[in-house]
Amino acid sequence: QGLYSSVVCPGLVMTNMTYRILPVFLWTLLMPIMWLVSASTAVFVKAPLGRFVSSVWLFKQKPEYLDSLIKYHSCTSGLGRCYVEPRKMDVDEDTAEKFYQKLLELEEQ
Repeated sequence: QGLYSSVVCPGLVMTNMTYRILPVFLWTLLMPIMWLVSASTAVFVKAPLGRFVSSVWLFKQKPEYLDSLIKYHSCTSGLGRCYVEPRKMDVDEDTAEKFYQKLLELEEQ
């Protein structure tokens, strides 16, 4: 029917909403550790606007050329450059097809 669905992951983003989860003194202790982790992993998005990289990238693509079993992650390099990294989801095509058929059945109801 011309409808496409894709999965995006914004990554881990530190914002002022994140700081309300734990007391301030605990964040003071954790932040050096978080920055060390961010240097070794690409999914820790350092700039809050970087979390939209995968969504904006996906919007600019032709949906008929995208693989429906791929999740598109917003990532940041060690130097702070934002990019999109496609990763295969842990779902086989038979399970995905069964899920899709079940959705069609539910839609008819």
